[in-house]
Amino acid sequence: MQKQSKATINEVAERSGVSRQTVSRVLNNRPDVAEETRLRVLEIIQELDYRPSAIARSLSQKRTYNFGVLTAGLKFIGPSTTLSGITEKSEKLGYGLLLKELSSFSANNIQPILDWFLAHQVDGIIWAAPQIGSNRDYLKPILGNVHVPIIFLTTEKRSDLSIVTVDNYHGARIATEHLLKQGCQHIGHISGPLDWWEASERKRGWQEALLDAGIKTNPAMAAEGNWSSRSGRAAIEQLFKTYPQMDAVFVGNDQMALSAFQFACEKKMRIPQDLAVVGFDGLPESEFYAPALTTISQNLNHLGSIAVEELVKMVEGKNVDKEPIYLAIKPQLIIRESSSIMAEKEV
Repeated sequence: MQKQSKATINEVAERSGVSRQTVSRVLNNRPDVAEETRLRVLEIIQELDYRPSAIARSLSQKRTYNFGVLTAGLKFIGPSTTLSGITEKSEKLGYGLLLKELSSFSANNIQPILDWFLAHQVDGIIWAAPQIGSNRDYLKPILGNVHVPIIFLTTEKRSDLSIVTVDNYHGARIATEHLLKQGCQHIGHISGPLDWWEASERKRGWQEALLDAGIKTNPAMAAEGNWSSRSGRAAIEQLFKTYPQMDAVFVGNDQMALSAFQFACEKKMRIPQDLAVVGFDGLPESEFYAPALTTISQNLNHLGSIAVEELVKMVEGKNVDKEPIYLAIKPQLIIRESSSIMAEKEV
C-alpha cells in the first residue's frame, strides 16, 4: 500500500480558494484576514491534516522561532519557577526553547554554550542564571560576537545589557517597614549568600529602611545563610547570641524562615508576640506554615513570562528605541499571622 504524501500549502490554498500568501497569514495568526476566510482555511487545514514545515518557515522568514535559555540550579524552586514562566509564554507565542544548564552557579566557561546556541541559529537568548560575584564580568569580551538579542534576569542595572529582574531592594524595604509599623524595635536579618546580587540587594533594603527610621545597623544584627532551611537554623541561633534583644527578623527567603519558626517553638517563643517573622519569595507552602508566614511575593513565573515578551519585541523589531531595556518588577507584601503584632495586641 502506497504511503499517502503530506499535504502542501499549495493544496490548502487551492482547496480554500485563496492565495498561498493568505494561508500563510492564517498560519501566522495575522489580523489582516477576514474571519470567514480564516475559518474556511482552518477547516481545510484540518481536513488535509496539513502540518507546516518548520524548516521551510525558518528559511522563508530567516528565523527559527527558537530561543536559547541559559539557566542554573534547576533543582531549586526559584530557577525552576522562572523556567516554567519562560516555557509557558514561549509556547503561547509560538517559540520553542533550547535549554542549557550551567554545571554550577559560578561557572564561567560559557563560550561553548553561546557557540552551541548560535550554531542552532536561535533568534534570541534568555540568560536566566543568577548574578553571583563577578560572574557577569566574563561576558564583556564575548558579547560583541553574539549577533542575536539577549535578555538577562536577576542582574544589577547596566547600560550595556537588557535586563528584566525583580526589585529585591524594594521588597526588602517594604518587609522591614512593615515590621517597623508593627512596633518592632529590634529587627534582625538573615540573608542569603552575599555574593549573590539578590541577597545583597535584600540586605541593603533592610539596612536602609532601618537607617531611614533612625536605627543604625551593625554586624551583630545580621547573619548569613545559603538559602537552605538548615543554614537558616544556624543563622537564627547565631543572631540570638549576638542580638538577644531581637523582636523581629526579616529572612532572605521562605525556606530559611521555616527554621526561625522551629527555633522559636523550641525556645517557647510565641510568633509574632515574641518574634515577628517575614520571609521572601512567596512560596505557596508559606501560607500553611504555623502560623502562616508573612512574605514578599516576587512571582518568578511572571518574571519569566515578561522576559519572553520583551525578547520577542526585540526579535520582531518592536523595540523602537533599540536601546537596552531595564524592567524591575515590584514584588508584593503578603501580610499573614507571623507578623500581625498590632492585631494581636488589640485582642
